[in-house]
Order: sequence, then structure tokens, then C-alpha cells
Amino acid sequence: MSASDSAVFIFSPQTMLTAIKKKLRKIIFLESKPESGEIFLKQRRVFTLPSKAGWSYVVLLLILFVTATNYSLNLGFALTFVLGGIALVNTFFGFRNLAYLHLLAGPSKSVFAGEETEYTVFLINRRPIQRYAIWVGFAGHPDKAVDISPNSQTAIQLSCPTQTRGLQAIPRVRLQTWFPLGLLRAWSTWLPDAQAIVYPQPEQNPPPLPVSGKAKNEVQGHAGEEDFSGVRAYQPGDPMKHLAWKHIARVDTSLGGQLVTKQFSGGSGSDVIIDFSALPTHMDTELKLSRMTSWVLEADQHGLMFGFRLGQTDLPPAQGPEHCETCLRALALYDL
Repeated sequence: MSASDSAVFIFSPQTMLTAIKKKLRKIIFLESKPESGEIFLKQRRVFTLPSKAGWSYVVLLLILFVTATNYSLNLGFALTFVLGGIALVNTFFGFRNLAYLHLLAGPSKSVFAGEETEYTVFLINRRPIQRYAIWVGFAGHPDKAVDISPNSQTAIQLSCPTQTRGLQAIPRVRLQTWFPLGLLRAWSTWLPDAQAIVYPQPEQNPPPLPVSGKAKNEVQGHAGEEDFSGVRAYQPGDPMKHLAWKHIARVDTSLGGQLVTKQFSGGSGSDVIIDFSALPTHMDTELKLSRMTSWVLEADQHGLMFGFRLGQTDLPPAQGPEHCETCLRALALYDL
């Protein structure tokens, strides 16, 4: 393809039309960069359009007006004007039901890739009027309806699926209402400056925790092991001395019975070091992060002291929720 053909492809009518649509949406609907802090839904941010029932109502008014004009029906004019007045009142109350709200993004839930994360948004009503049936949600997902009392606020949890690790920005939030008669749809959109952290998905059936250094009880001249905590399916690389021979003796491996390995926790002074560089070089990066995630969770579950090394992050052996959270966050944001 020549340079002139490439230029024609780039500036095709379809591309220009898409760019114009995006520009109009930014101007009309204020769809620009994410907004931080508390947002006020002023008049310019609330839009109103007739609903399906509203359009039918408009057609009915036109038919009544034309009929009353052709046949000079005073009662027909009166009915048309009464119904038209009801539509105007519905427009006022529908617009007021959504306008002048204050919006604020709250905390988000940290999850593992593949799970649904939850974002918290606050709807704040600082006016002495009741707000009815305001539907809040993401486009393409089920909305949640809420009522907001005067001078109060309501917290809503909105869920969104995750696929990959890292920081996932909150999708654009849509607010809409059909109050009071369903003839008019008042709506607005909001893009909060909020993110949820998504950890790598833990590996299923990972190898045993990596241990380095001598156990304290071995240094003291004892031949003890860690405290027995259970058994799991055998995996290549497990030490032969850790096989659960008594359990294996009760199954026939030739008929599909599986080998099992003993698991130990506590009681040993060996250092658990979860090191990215110690994993096989041929492994995929995401698989390495997935394995390290499962090791971090396993060590934290058993209350073990463990060190952590990933890129520029080098943490000494520690334990507890804060240490676990720091390690998981480093795994989620690695090389992004």
C-alpha cells in the first residue's frame, strides 16, 4: 500500500464520523477525563427525553388536538390541555428528582483476576426533598434503584467483572429516573476518578513453598520437622520423604489412585523466600506471578514468616495482613 493510499484509509469518512461523534459526546455529555472529588449534578448535566410511554403520550395529545380542532369540541380542547399540563408537571418533577444531587466515589474492593470487584459510590441529597426511584449502574450491567431521603446520603455498591491484573478504573456510571409517571427519562453520566486493584489469579495446586536456609531445630541438633498440617496431591519435585506412605498404601495407584504428599507448617526455623528470580526462566511471566500469589496466600494462611523479592521490591521475612497486602499489590502492579 502506498503512502497516498494509507492517507486515504486514515481519513476515510467513517473514521471522521467516529471522531466527530466522540467530540460531540465530550461537548454535550461532558465525557472527558475522570473527575475527582465531589461532583454536583447541575442543570447542564441532567438530560431529559420522552420514554416509550412518553412518545405514545405525545401522539395521543396530537390526535386529541386534531380531533378537537376538526369537530370544534370544547371538551376535546379541555382534555388536551389538561393532559398537556400533566405532561409539563411530570417534566418538572422528573428533572428535579435527579438534578442537584452530589456524587462522591468511595472505596473499592480488591479482588483476584476473574472475580467481580465492587465500587462504592455515594449519592448525597442536600435538599429538603425526597428523591424516588433513581436507577444507578454501569452501561451493560443491571442497575440498582434507590430512594434518597431529604438531607441524607446513600451508598451503593456496583460490581464489575475483572479479567487481568493491575489497576482497573471504574466504568462510567449512569444515573436515570422515570419518576413520577414514566413519561420522561431524566438521566446523567459520571466518570469518577476511582480504581480497584486486581491481584493475579492464584495458581491452582502450586508446588510447595520455597524454603531456604537451615532449620533452627536442625542447628540445635534436633532432627524434628515442621508441624504436620495435612496432605495434598503429589506434585513433581516433592521430596520423597514427605510422601504419605500410609495413605498411599491404602490406594491402588494402578487403578487411578493418586500419590499424596504431607504438608507441614510452623515449628521450623527455615526461611520461606518467595523470589521471582528463583523461578524457572522458561516460565511465562504471568504464570510466575500467579504462582507467587498462591505462595503468598498459603504462607499468610498458615501464619508463616516469609520474605518477598520481585523486581525492585525486596521485603525481609515478616507476617501479617499488611505484609500480605504489600506483596499482593506488588504482584498486581509488576511491570505495568
